Amino acid sequence: MALKHFDEKSFNEALAQKGLLVVDFWAEWCGPCKMLGPVIEQLAADYDGKAAVGKVNVDDEPELAQKYGIMSIPTVMFFKDGELVDKKIGVMPPQEFVKVIDANL
Repeated sequence: MALKHFDEKSFNEALAQKGLLVVDFWAEWCGPCKMLGPVIEQLAADYDGKAAVGKVNVDDEPELAQKYGIMSIPTVMFFKDGELVDKKIGVMPPQEFVKVIDANL
């Protein structure tokens, strides 16, 4: 699976699936989000077939951002079998995300 760009419907469908879902909440105007973008794209490629990786634009999907209490972006949330297991706020080295993914596969 390549990197997905979720709207509310596709996000809810992905959340209903078994397995690990990694979601980057971001916005086009956010500088740190742009810095994190290539990391998220690489995670999607590296974990293709093992974890679903996607992005939610908080400007396009404000209801999702509100539902998940997104106060700062970028926020990366990790869901396993539909349950939130971890979240990381801000730009971090790729290995911080890899640790959470590997621990939940």
